[in-house]
Amino acid sequence: MDVVSIFIKSAFIDNLVLAYFLGMCSYLAVSKSVNTAVGLGAAVIFVLGITMPINWLINEYLLSPEGLLGTDLTFLRFIIFIAVIASMVQLVEMVIEKFSPTLYTSLGIFLPLITTNCAVLGVALLNVNAEHNFAESIVYGFGAAVGFSLVLILFAAMRERLAAADVPSPFKGSAIAMVTAGLMSLAFLGFAGLVSF
Repeated sequence: MDVVSIFIKSAFIDNLVLAYFLGMCSYLAVSKSVNTAVGLGAAVIFVLGITMPINWLINEYLLSPEGLLGTDLTFLRFIIFIAVIASMVQLVEMVIEKFSPTLYTSLGIFLPLITTNCAVLGVALLNVNAEHNFAESIVYGFGAAVGFSLVLILFAAMRERLAAADVPSPFKGSAIAMVTAGLMSLAFLGFAGLVSF
C-alpha cells in the first residue's frame, strides 16, 4: 500500500477507538469538553509521532532475530515500547505544564495515563504485525493519532451539544454517550470503501 492509503486506513477505516476499541477510557473520560479533547489529541499526535519511528528502529535493529544483536528479543517488545512511550509522555507533560498550565490542569491524570493508554501501545504493536517499513510506520502512527484525535474531538463536540439537549432521563449521562459512540462507529464504517485491501 502507498502511504496515502496507509494514512486513510489508520485514521478512518481501522480507527483505534471505533474499530479496535482501544483507548476507550480516555475517549469516554476526556471527551466532555472540546478544549480538553483538542489538548489530549495534540499530545497523542506528538507522542505517537515521536515514538513510532523510535519503536520501529528498536524492533527492527535490536529486538528482531535479524537485528544487530542476532538474538530473538521480541519478548521484550511490551517493556521496551512502554519505556519509550513513558519517556515521551514525560516530555509532553513537562512542555504542556510549562506553556499551558490551564490545559495541564484540565487534562489532570489523563496526561500521564497516555503512557498506559492501550491505543498508544496498540499502534506500536499493530505496526509490528502489519510489517510496515520505516516510512510506512511513521505514516501509520501519524494517521492513527490523527484518527484518535479526530474521533475524540467530534465526540466531545457531540457530548457538549447533548448536555444542553432534552435527552430522556433513562438515557442521560453515560447511556447517551455509549449510544453516540456506537453511532459514530457505524458512521466510520462508511469509510471502508475508500481503500482497497
